[in-house]
Amino acid sequence: MQLDDVDLGNRRITVDGHVRPLDDLTCRAVLDWLDYRRSRWPNTANPHLLITQKTAVELGPAGKLWTTRATRNLTATLERLRVDRQLEEALTHGADPLHLALVFGIDEKTAIRYADSARALLEQTAEHSPSPSGKELGPD
Repeated sequence: MQLDDVDLGNRRITVDGHVRPLDDLTCRAVLDWLDYRRSRWPNTANPHLLITQKTAVELGPAGKLWTTRATRNLTATLERLRVDRQLEEALTHGADPLHLALVFGIDEKTAIRYADSARALLEQTAEHSPSPSGKELGPD
């Protein structure tokens, strides 16, 4: 991924040739990384978004080994973050599978599964929410 793949003004990011909306969490992470990148390597000409100390003086991307090492031994794996992010988006935007498919570029069946999971969580939360009288709502 290159710097030109990130369009902060329009809040879009291009991944593998697909333009996607840039959600708040990802936008903040990209902005934080760009600030760090600029302060750490202010004179780099490397066009890639992710660079390292080695690649900052070259024009190539950070290697797969670097990204693997950077995420090794973390409680939150990239897969867990992806799943959590998609579910959070479904919870935030009313469990709309079309929205999920658009934002994440996932197929319709996967989007429907995330939307169904979000609906179930929302229903479960509503059932266990206190009523205006202070009593918990739910089955008798």
